[in-house]
Amino acid sequence: MIFSSKATPRWQSAVAAVLAAATLGLAASCGGSTTQYDPFIPKRLLVFGDDLSTLTQTGRKYAVNGLGVNDVVDCTLEPLWVQSLAALYGFAFAECNPTAAEPQAHMRAFAGAKVADVTAQVEAQVSAGGFRDKDLATVLVGMNDVLELYAQYPGRAEDGLLAEARARGEQAAMVVNRLVDLGAKVVVSDLPDLGLTPFAIAQAAITFDPDRAALLTRLTTAFNEQLGVKVLLDGRYVGLVQAQLRFQAIARSPVSFGLANITQAACTVPLPLCTTGTLVSGALAGTYLWADETRLSSGGHVQLATLAIDRAQRNPF
Repeated sequence: MIFSSKATPRWQSAVAAVLAAATLGLAASCGGSTTQYDPFIPKRLLVFGDDLSTLTQTGRKYAVNGLGVNDVVDCTLEPLWVQSLAALYGFAFAECNPTAAEPQAHMRAFAGAKVADVTAQVEAQVSAGGFRDKDLATVLVGMNDVLELYAQYPGRAEDGLLAEARARGEQAAMVVNRLVDLGAKVVVSDLPDLGLTPFAIAQAAITFDPDRAALLTRLTTAFNEQLGVKVLLDGRYVGLVQAQLRFQAIARSPVSFGLANITQAACTVPLPLCTTGTLVSGALAGTYLWADETRLSSGGHVQLATLAIDRAQRNPF
């Protein structure tokens, strides 16, 4: 795992500690520890979802892209949460593979995806060869669904929007359950609280309606509640990452999570063009929660990676 030389020591240390602890856990469980189940060590990682998980064909992220030698974008820097999870097992994505290793991490997520698209991503994988023993899948979707529903307000009543958010959360759970039926182990994340985004803060100001941010939180919660209720609640198959709770904790005490700014976007150019060289003055990718109005900076991806690695290692897969 390569870390950006421009990351803050606190952020770099936090990521390194997570990966080191998880790696030690793997080593101990393989060497005769007192655990009562064999550790699950995947042979492949398959990533399903939207902007928060995807790499472009050239290795760009819809987050902050790190600059390496001669200020050229280096896809291994400022990793996405799924890149950190892949790195734990020594996996590389075809989209970011500087050593030309055999890719064992496979990107199926794409920007703009909604729940219906992720359903199609899974079925496309079935058609392309399906799933194997020791496959680990990740799922994070719903951001674009919630934003689509929010855009219909106030032309559509809130009760109807909440009902649709619940329906899409249930559909996301069915995607996860389908993956389990296909033989995969799944790490699924619920949505970070979209009511805490720079977009939500701006909406409250633009519309002169202080409830707009709270509405986005209610839509997020409606989606997440049904995802959590309808997904197979069996730790042998599914590890649930509770991102909304983590991000709400961050909102209460950012400094406790090594974050300096949780209300403003770090990037001055559109994603995926943003790099560590195009941030607002004084910003560091690792200490900002958000890259743009709704998508995560490196500091946010560290939080997701911490939770996902914990689920992958602690669940009795």
